[in-house]
Amino acid sequence: MADRFMPFSNLAAYAVQADASRGRLHAEPADATRSPFQRDRDRIVHSRAFRRLQYKTQVFIFHEGDHFRTRLTHSIEVAQIARSIARRLRLDEDLAEALALAHDLGHPPFGHAGEDALDAAMRTHGGFDHNAQSLKHVTMLERRYAAFDGLNLTWETLEGLAKHNGPVRQPSQYIAEYDFRHSLDLGSHASAEAQVAAIADDIAYNNHDLEDGLRAKLFTIEEVGALALPGAGLEEAKLAHPGMALERLAGEMVRRVISRMIQDVVAESQARIEALAPADADAIRAAGRPVVAFSAAMFEANKSVRGFLFERMYRHWRVNRTVGKSRRVVQMLFSLLHGGPQMLPDEWRARAGDAGTPRAARVVCDYIAGMTDRFALEEYKRLTDPSVPG
Repeated sequence: MADRFMPFSNLAAYAVQADASRGRLHAEPADATRSPFQRDRDRIVHSRAFRRLQYKTQVFIFHEGDHFRTRLTHSIEVAQIARSIARRLRLDEDLAEALALAHDLGHPPFGHAGEDALDAAMRTHGGFDHNAQSLKHVTMLERRYAAFDGLNLTWETLEGLAKHNGPVRQPSQYIAEYDFRHSLDLGSHASAEAQVAAIADDIAYNNHDLEDGLRAKLFTIEEVGALALPGAGLEEAKLAHPGMALERLAGEMVRRVISRMIQDVVAESQARIEALAPADADAIRAAGRPVVAFSAAMFEANKSVRGFLFERMYRHWRVNRTVGKSRRVVQMLFSLLHGGPQMLPDEWRARAGDAGTPRAARVVCDYIAGMTDRFALEEYKRLTDPSVPG
């Protein structure tokens, strides 16, 4: 058996080449059976943060139904879309998949409600950003290995986590701190693989929220059909299968819309890559704009879907009630633990130090950010209800 993984030969020149990886912060021997990015993917899947995504909210809290998306199911769906696009563009699928699976690791409980509450609580201590928290999980908070904290992922995966939404002009506190000791070239674009993971997130997010919103009866299939992009998918589904039940109709619509969006991304990206004629992955990073993107028409169509979801789902009165309760839970957890870090579990208490300090605030923030919805609700009861054992 060879002592070094043999890279795939069908990748485009502008793809990230596994055998030319910039390596890991802590050097490790090469693996004979897996590329560096396959190893990154496997470490992400085996991490505690990834497992916790099963009980972290997308829009609906875990107890509202077993068939709504969670952060875990969303991440798996993003990974599937990312691999499809990466394959068509002859990019490294494993890197794209690793980034898709890791992109939500930093999300706190209760989705954006939890993120907003933590950001408000941390306003005088550097704020809270889930992208920075994802990087923090994989570089510091995961503690599986004897030789280092974090997962010791490759530079390319860390770069993609930090920059998948584009150059980072004003990095958050942790990203700036990490970049100081292990530069991620924050001023440039990320690789095409990271851009694929980011756009796959957009594709999955809107389409699956439409499906979940229909299941929750927040709006009707007719209202969704009035939008240009899902409306075209809905008409195709109706013509192909007249008289379908709503549950099947919604699924048929969504899969057609996802296919349309993937085809659009591939066509637009191929045109941009052809115009740029990049010789290697660094040429992608140095380009003045993303090379993986929607066409202008698809961007506008997707924007209208996002606007519809914002008004009819994310601001629905039922969702608003959940958001309000969720924020109060996170606010109370932070207030109690920041003021009383002696109530933290032993490992966290030792790291937090004195009550009310910036150090305690950051440790409490990390502790809460790692919670699932279920654990956060249980911890809230333990800290506020005298009848519940601590």
